[in-house]
Amino acid sequence: MKKLLAIVLTLSAATAFAQPDMAKYDKSCKVCHASGAAGAPKTGDAAAWEPRTAKGMEVLLVSVNKGLNAMPPKGMCFDCSDADYTALIEYMSTPAQ
Repeated sequence: MKKLLAIVLTLSAATAFAQPDMAKYDKSCKVCHASGAAGAPKTGDAAAWEPRTAKGMEVLLVSVNKGLNAMPPKGMCFDCSDADYTALIEYMSTPAQ
């Protein structure tokens, strides 16, 4: 029983850390990713995100930090960490419910 509780707590903690900071999404990512402006893959459009996520998170983090095409460096989120970007990318690339 103790092992099961430890596993549940560990999974709960991992899920809590993976949640995106929605204030950061709202102030930077949402501007383009909500509407698909400038060719940005829309939040929740898994098909549009698939070729990007297939490259792997490391490649995506480089693209975010350096900028890519119309996306400026850091996606205009200058206080975001790589962990923030990872959570935001996972959020945006998850199919809409």
